[in-house]
Amino acid sequence: MTEQKKKKILIVDDDEFLLNMYSVKFSKQGVDVETSPGGEDGLRKLRGGYSPDAILLDIVMPGFDGFEFLEKMRTEKLAQNAVLVFLTNQGQSTDIERAKKLGAAGYIVKASTIPSEVFNEVMKCIERAGQPGA
Repeated sequence: MTEQKKKKILIVDDDEFLLNMYSVKFSKQGVDVETSPGGEDGLRKLRGGYSPDAILLDIVMPGFDGFEFLEKMRTEKLAQNAVLVFLTNQGQSTDIERAKKLGAAGYIVKASTIPSEVFNEVMKCIERAGQPGA
Protein backbone atom coordinates (compact mmCIF):
# COMPACT_ATOMS: atom_id res chain seq x y z
CA MET A 1 0.00 0.00 0.00
CA THR A 2 1.07 3.57 -0.49
CA GLU A 3 1.38 6.19 2.23
CA GLN A 4 -2.26 5.64 3.20
CA LYS A 5 -3.07 4.50 6.69
CA LYS A 6 -3.23 0.72 6.84
CA LYS A 7 -6.87 -0.45 6.88
CA LYS A 8 -8.06 -2.41 9.91
CA ILE A 9 -10.86 -4.95 9.95
CA LEU A 10 -12.52 -7.07 12.59
CA ILE A 11 -13.96 -10.41 11.49
CA VAL A 12 -16.60 -11.87 13.83
CA ASP A 13 -17.48 -15.47 12.99
CA ASP A 14 -17.71 -18.72 14.95
CA ASP A 15 -16.14 -20.75 12.11
CA GLU A 16 -12.43 -21.00 12.91
CA PHE A 17 -11.53 -22.18 9.40
CA LEU A 18 -13.18 -19.12 7.83
CA LEU A 19 -11.60 -16.77 10.38
CA ASN A 20 -8.16 -18.12 9.46
CA MET A 21 -8.81 -18.12 5.70
CA TYR A 22 -10.10 -14.54 5.59
CA SER A 23 -7.44 -13.36 8.02
CA VAL A 24 -4.73 -14.68 5.68
CA LYS A 25 -6.46 -13.24 2.59
CA PHE A 26 -6.81 -9.73 4.02
CA SER A 27 -3.37 -9.76 5.69
CA LYS A 28 -1.67 -10.68 2.40
CA GLN A 29 -3.31 -7.59 0.89
CA GLY A 30 -1.83 -5.32 3.56
CA VAL A 31 -4.85 -5.11 5.84
CA ASP A 32 -4.50 -5.30 9.63
CA VAL A 33 -6.88 -8.08 10.77
CA GLU A 34 -8.39 -8.89 14.18
CA THR A 35 -10.61 -11.94 14.53
CA SER A 36 -13.27 -12.87 17.07
CA PRO A 37 -14.88 -16.31 17.42
CA GLY A 38 -18.18 -14.81 18.53
CA GLY A 39 -20.15 -11.70 19.34
CA GLU A 40 -19.13 -11.37 22.98
CA ASP A 41 -15.43 -11.51 22.11
CA GLY A 42 -15.94 -9.01 19.28
CA LEU A 43 -17.72 -6.59 21.62
CA ARG A 44 -14.95 -7.00 24.20
CA LYS A 45 -12.36 -5.95 21.60
CA LEU A 46 -14.42 -2.93 20.58
CA ARG A 47 -15.03 -1.98 24.22
CA GLY A 48 -11.27 -2.22 24.72
CA GLY A 49 -10.74 0.52 22.16
CA TYR A 50 -10.15 -1.42 18.94
CA SER A 51 -11.40 0.84 16.15
CA PRO A 52 -11.58 -0.97 12.80
CA ASP A 53 -12.35 0.55 9.42
CA ALA A 54 -14.70 -2.36 8.74
CA ILE A 55 -16.39 -5.21 10.58
CA LEU A 56 -17.23 -8.45 8.80
CA LEU A 57 -20.02 -10.12 10.70
CA ASP A 58 -21.69 -13.52 10.53
CA ILE A 59 -25.35 -13.78 11.48
CA VAL A 60 -25.64 -17.28 12.98
CA MET A 61 -23.33 -17.61 16.00
CA PRO A 62 -23.66 -19.10 19.48
CA GLY A 63 -24.52 -16.74 22.33
CA PHE A 64 -26.11 -13.98 20.29
CA ASP A 65 -26.39 -13.51 16.56
CA GLY A 66 -24.89 -10.90 14.28
CA PHE A 67 -27.97 -8.69 14.40
CA GLU A 68 -27.84 -8.62 18.19
CA PHE A 69 -24.10 -7.87 17.98
CA LEU A 70 -24.82 -4.90 15.75
CA GLU A 71 -27.63 -3.64 18.00
CA LYS A 72 -25.38 -3.85 21.09
CA MET A 73 -22.56 -2.15 19.21
CA ARG A 74 -24.86 0.72 18.19
CA THR A 75 -26.39 1.03 21.68
CA GLU A 76 -22.92 1.26 23.25
CA LYS A 77 -21.72 3.57 20.47
CA LEU A 78 -18.76 1.32 19.63
CA ALA A 79 -16.76 1.64 16.39
CA GLN A 80 -19.19 4.26 15.10
CA ASN A 81 -17.18 4.92 11.94
CA ALA A 82 -16.69 1.26 11.02
CA VAL A 83 -18.24 0.01 7.81
CA LEU A 84 -20.38 -3.03 8.54
CA VAL A 85 -20.49 -5.92 6.09
CA PHE A 86 -22.45 -9.08 6.80
CA LEU A 87 -20.58 -12.21 5.67
CA THR A 88 -22.99 -15.07 6.18
CA ASN A 89 -24.69 -18.07 4.65
CA GLN A 90 -28.10 -16.55 5.37
CA GLY A 91 -29.33 -15.42 1.98
CA GLN A 92 -33.00 -14.81 2.75
CA SER A 93 -34.37 -11.47 1.61
CA THR A 94 -35.71 -10.79 5.12
CA ASP A 95 -32.16 -11.04 6.53
CA ILE A 96 -30.78 -8.81 3.78
CA GLU A 97 -33.51 -6.21 4.41
CA ARG A 98 -32.90 -6.30 8.16
CA ALA A 99 -29.15 -5.82 7.62
CA LYS A 100 -29.76 -2.80 5.39
CA LYS A 101 -32.17 -1.28 7.91
CA LEU A 102 -29.50 -1.67 10.59
CA GLY A 103 -27.03 0.25 8.42
CA ALA A 104 -24.96 -2.52 6.82
CA ALA A 105 -22.88 -1.27 3.89
CA GLY A 106 -22.71 -4.73 2.35
CA TYR A 107 -24.15 -8.22 2.50
CA ILE A 108 -22.13 -11.17 1.20
CA VAL A 109 -23.36 -14.77 1.06
CA LYS A 110 -20.34 -16.97 1.90
CA ALA A 111 -21.43 -20.00 -0.11
CA SER A 112 -21.55 -18.09 -3.40
CA THR A 113 -18.45 -15.88 -2.99
CA ILE A 114 -14.74 -16.66 -3.20
CA PRO A 115 -12.27 -14.97 -0.80
CA SER A 116 -10.90 -12.54 -3.41
CA GLU A 117 -14.46 -11.35 -4.16
CA VAL A 118 -15.08 -10.89 -0.43
CA PHE A 119 -11.89 -8.83 -0.15
CA ASN A 120 -12.82 -6.67 -3.16
CA GLU A 121 -16.37 -6.07 -1.92
CA VAL A 122 -15.21 -5.09 1.58
CA MET A 123 -12.63 -2.68 0.19
CA LYS A 124 -15.28 -1.12 -2.09
CA CYS A 125 -17.57 -0.65 0.93
CA ILE A 126 -14.74 1.05 2.86
CA GLU A 127 -13.98 3.31 -0.13
CA ARG A 128 -17.65 4.29 -0.59
CA ALA A 129 -17.96 5.11 3.12
CA GLY A 130 -14.94 7.40 2.89
CA GLN A 131 -16.35 9.46 0.03
CA PRO A 132 -18.05 12.77 0.73
CA GLY A 133 -21.82 12.42 0.85
CA ALA A 134 -21.60 8.65 1.38
